[in-house]
Amino acid sequence: MEFATLGGGCFWCLDAAYREVAGVRQVVSGYAGGHTPNPSYEQVCGKKTGHAEVVRIGFDPEVVSYADLLRIFFALHDPTTKDRQGADVGPQYRSIILAETPEQMEVARAVMAEVEAAGLWGAPLVTELLPAGAFWPAEPEHQDYFNRNPWSGYCRAVIAPKLAKFRKAFAPRLLRAGA
Repeated sequence: MEFATLGGGCFWCLDAAYREVAGVRQVVSGYAGGHTPNPSYEQVCGKKTGHAEVVRIGFDPEVVSYADLLRIFFALHDPTTKDRQGADVGPQYRSIILAETPEQMEVARAVMAEVEAAGLWGAPLVTELLPAGAFWPAEPEHQDYFNRNPWSGYCRAVIAPKLAKFRKAFAPRLLRAGA
């Protein structure tokens, strides 16, 4: 199993989508990219830890490539808005890739260039690309949030529409038909 650490706004959105991708073995919501050890959700939301909300994805590279995980990542969030995803504003919501290996760094650069060249977003990417450092798992209530709280307002208004778009665009990559 290999790992990918990605941040693209609220971790609940990425968590929900990646759980449906064939080859993904685990998804853990958490915090990374900052300087405060073992931060809490409240500390990260306070915008002084330097951390972003991220997901750490354990995946089987024989089933899904790191490059394809990144292509999904760039379709799931707007990588052209600094420190913002929709109504979620702050550095904890920034677009960030934390490469676990030098090979991942190279693949990330290539996929970012591919996304830029395709003009998918009509604006330059602001996604940070950094070597992975410490990853801190989020509190239990943030794990698998969408599946445990599908009727919450945020899940219905924000996550569900993103998932519907994601499922349509990436149907061949999903665990089960109609997922």
